[in-house]
Amino acid sequence: MAGLIPKSFIHDLLDRADIVELVDSRVALKKAGKNYQACCPFHNEKSPSFTVSRDKQFYHCFGCGEHGNAIDFLMNYDGLDFPDAVEELAGIMGLDVPREQTANPQKSHQKQQQLRDDAELMAQCAKYFQHQLKHHHESAKAIDYLKNRGLTGDTVKKFQIGYAGSEWDGLLKTFAKSPGQQQQLVDLKLVNQADSGRHYDFFRQRIMFPIHDRRGRVVGFGGRIIDSEGPKYLNSPETRLFHKGHELYGFWQLQQQRSKPSQVVIVEGYMDVVGLAQAGIDYAVASLGTATTAEQLQRLFRTTTQIICCYDGDRAGRDAAWRALENALPLLKDGVDMRFLFLPDGEDPDSLVRAQGAAAFEQKLNEAVSFIDYFFEHFLADIDPSSDAGRSQLLSQAKPKIEKVASDFYREALMEKLAVYLRREKSQLERYVEKPESQRQAQQTMKMTPLRKAIALLLQYPKLGQTVPLRDELKQLKLPGIELFSQLHQQTSSGLATTAQILESWRDTEYHEALIKLASWEHQLEDEHISAEFNDIFVYLIDQYVEQRANDLLKKEQNEQLTKAEKQEYMMLLRHLQKKR
Repeated sequence: MAGLIPKSFIHDLLDRADIVELVDSRVALKKAGKNYQACCPFHNEKSPSFTVSRDKQFYHCFGCGEHGNAIDFLMNYDGLDFPDAVEELAGIMGLDVPREQTANPQKSHQKQQQLRDDAELMAQCAKYFQHQLKHHHESAKAIDYLKNRGLTGDTVKKFQIGYAGSEWDGLLKTFAKSPGQQQQLVDLKLVNQADSGRHYDFFRQRIMFPIHDRRGRVVGFGGRIIDSEGPKYLNSPETRLFHKGHELYGFWQLQQQRSKPSQVVIVEGYMDVVGLAQAGIDYAVASLGTATTAEQLQRLFRTTTQIICCYDGDRAGRDAAWRALENALPLLKDGVDMRFLFLPDGEDPDSLVRAQGAAAFEQKLNEAVSFIDYFFEHFLADIDPSSDAGRSQLLSQAKPKIEKVASDFYREALMEKLAVYLRREKSQLERYVEKPESQRQAQQTMKMTPLRKAIALLLQYPKLGQTVPLRDELKQLKLPGIELFSQLHQQTSSGLATTAQILESWRDTEYHEALIKLASWEHQLEDEHISAEFNDIFVYLIDQYVEQRANDLLKKEQNEQLTKAEKQEYMMLLRHLQKKR
């Protein structure tokens, strides 16, 4: 699939899709006038504030502010990236997604073909390791290890667990039939090349855990050593196919079981994910040996409303938890929850669930520390708030973190608790702590100038673009947004676009967020008055241009002689303005 998805295809796709049917397939909608309503699927609420418009092909929640077209809904509800959401919507409509030719189509095609070949090779290697688990002469040792860890054959099969033997060139001999194949194995970090030029297998004498991406492709491996020397776990390095900070071990398996789990547990190791799944806790994922990244958290927050970070209670575990919290600050919005569970020294989720059972482990999950409590627990481990110096230090360290929090609820709750530790009223602290820039912009009341009203009405009722022709002179009006209005008018002059299609065409521009707000603006106009209001604004803009042009000619006359045509134009403009007065 080389190249970008053509915008024309996305336009046609949104034209064919019915957002009401799409949303209703996932969230039960009820008719409410000419629109449809439900309790918002993106935040917790008791009364419905989530509205879907068939006319506009647009949804908007008046509670949390989530909004968008059919593609946005799939991105937010199903946790998909933009290209995957387009693929999903096209699949629902029974369409194949075309791709544009790039500047160098041959090179682009080669790159895409290379990735397909890489994925195919990784899949073959995963099957090779699975075969070795059963047939290698050391397989009894590997199988005994897995049995001692309490795993059944079904669990091993579900996670496609395999074994890499002790030979230096087992994988190499099997798949490197040519110099090109050997280089491909090196590129995918399945084979290493020594300084001497000798090639050898990267993974040896290890239990092998394939890492799948969200499409189910094997993109990397994790290897757990059994009884030889070396690091306990060895992970695939970054390759052209594998980007560690984007993937989560066990996420693909989780999605096969539960598309919208009520909670997801983040653990540290492969065996923790597999061991919990063996016990029936099939909603755990691992962050591949690193602190949980913003990309990983964003995917999870699109999938569930509650994340529990379950780490070892040692220093390394707490450091990993804090980095996860820091990465989550700008992602935390109202309606989602993040909690933290630290296990006793020497215990991990796998050992704990085997020793105490699933019910006991889930009870510990229920007792996980809240995001707010852990936030202050981290600071107070090194700060004494009983002294002025300690309170000052707490404010200086907590303030920049609180300012990053996206959620109004969490930011207010953190402020209230901070005020208690600082022995101040919360109102006294508000001047110190600013809201995130995105929040400040979102909460600013947009002043609805006549031009903004015209843009909002044009967005919400694109057929208005056919009712009034846009004169070229009006494009010269010196008003912020007139160029945007002109482009929107041109888009809607054919009358074929919907609100969703217009907004999609502006997705990657600086105007997109502003247009989203205007598309959601409640104009309080009766249907029969909308066209008249738009026409009145159009007349107002023309009057503004007439006045601007007259002033420009008057200024010119003060410096130089007007031409005969300019004098006639000036007198005509004055007569027009006098009639208006």
